[in-house]
Amino acid sequence: MGELVDKVKGNVNEALGKVKQAVAGDGADRNDKLAAEGVAQEGKGKAQQFAGKVKGALGDDI
Repeated sequence: MGELVDKVKGNVNEALGKVKQAVAGDGADRNDKLAAEGVAQEGKGKAQQFAGKVKGALGDDI
């Protein structure tokens, strides 16, 4: 069960990170803080997805 939860949370965090980066914009009016938060959240999501894959490969025994 932990595998599925990690993968879902990872997908949500990755999507929210991408949204934050898009909302931050680009050019002169770019919100650098929001963009950085988006990059960090997207990275967190990828890590959660990876953890879910590892748990799946190990049979949720970790």
